[in-house]
Amino acid sequence: MGHRLTRIYTRTGDGGSTGLGDGTRVQKDSLRVEALGAVDELNSAIGVLLAEPLPEDVRGQLTAIQHDLFDLGGELSIPGYTRIAGAQVQQLEALLDAHNAGLEPLKEFILPGGGRSAALCHLARAVCRRAERRVVSLASAESLSAYCQQYLNRLSDLLFVLSRVLNRSAGQPDVLWRKDAAPGTSG
Repeated sequence: MGHRLTRIYTRTGDGGSTGLGDGTRVQKDSLRVEALGAVDELNSAIGVLLAEPLPEDVRGQLTAIQHDLFDLGGELSIPGYTRIAGAQVQQLEALLDAHNAGLEPLKEFILPGGGRSAALCHLARAVCRRAERRVVSLASAESLSAYCQQYLNRLSDLLFVLSRVLNRSAGQPDVLWRKDAAPGTSG
């Protein structure tokens, strides 16, 4: 880092704009800032998940993903800059394949839930989907590497699979959706 933050507030955003990594100022509700904020929210959701007891391999994988998400945020904060590459997407695919191989095939939809860590993983997955939608919106309006979308798409799939892994690790079953349940009933 070239500059250390000695003062957190600057008052430069009080009028509704913010500075990007290249120094340009944009409105805080711009597509780019919305995408950047959604990725930051996703990274924070994964941070909350990491505060839970987790299998060490999953902990290490999620920590590496947080670093990738910080890189993705850097890419979003500097128009024309690329940081996410095909190798990161392929790494997520390899993790997906490895984790999914040990799970029973799904025959029903599952609801977010089970154990606490799995439920938090489902929440991170939902936040990831929102981040992906924001990046898709940005990519439709501005030039953006396709790897950003691909990374978030694979990550949401991985978070879904990890929620199942975490339930299994905790001895919790996946919560299956019952399509024939009467509306408004839980039994």
